Amino acid sequence: MKPPPFDYCCPDTLDEVLTLLAEHGEAAKVIAGGQSLVPMLNLRALHPGVLIDINRLPGLDHISLEDGQLRVGALARHKAVLESAAVSEASPLMALAYPYVSHGPIRNRGTLCGNLCHNDPASEMPAVALASGAEMVLQSAGGTRTVAAEDFFTGMLSTAAEANEILVEVRVPRAPAGQGAGFHEVSPRKGDFAYVAVGATLQVADGACTGARIVCAGVGDGPHRAYAAEDALTGAAPGDDAFRQAAAAAADSIDPSEDFHADADYRRDLVRSLTRRALADAASRCN
Repeated sequence: MKPPPFDYCCPDTLDEVLTLLAEHGEAAKVIAGGQSLVPMLNLRALHPGVLIDINRLPGLDHISLEDGQLRVGALARHKAVLESAAVSEASPLMALAYPYVSHGPIRNRGTLCGNLCHNDPASEMPAVALASGAEMVLQSAGGTRTVAAEDFFTGMLSTAAEANEILVEVRVPRAPAGQGAGFHEVSPRKGDFAYVAVGATLQVADGACTGARIVCAGVGDGPHRAYAAEDALTGAAPGDDAFRQAAAAAADSIDPSEDFHADADYRRDLVRSLTRRALADAASRCN
């Protein structure tokens, strides 16, 4: 299929982008990698009046460590994030999850920020952002605001970004010393969207769990944080018994969707199994 007709703009500065977004509002769509947007256009699931190409903008492809935060700009490609030493150092969970993100040709063009804005419920990076306590930096002609990950992902393919805003940067707090991370998923093929994915971080002190975050993908309309599972771990000795109890709590906390790929019971069982594995891996990496 061919996309519906639209006007195309390729500005050279961020100010021009913000002016166009303010002018066109809901009729405008921003394109960076286009790995989700272009297929949706071709399927005519979207009918934008204006497509704003940001690929000429300077200074938005950065991946850096500043003030205790990993900062990734709007034009940082998946491949660059996957291979970044700064990501491995500051966010082990993101580094563990990134090899599951799509396939090589898509990673060459797609961007982390674009992936977060698309918020596909089976996507790994929204789950990682939520588990990591990330913040989204949104900019409009009226100024800049920062939105926490737990407030950013609002529903199926939906976020808190307004029509006149662009996500210019995602900021991920540097993982604290001693924190372990684990990530597991099941998908039709490695790189395909997950039936279920689970990311976990764990902190241990004096033989007891002192903090955990457990987030699932593929089980609802966006990333799902398993608070009950996290609470079950607090104060418990890290090990099989504690991880099984937490995994059961995570499975009980979801109301998974069903489709021709997997029914609800299968997805719930995957959450149980993958949570246990992710926590075991995280515990093995605590130091």
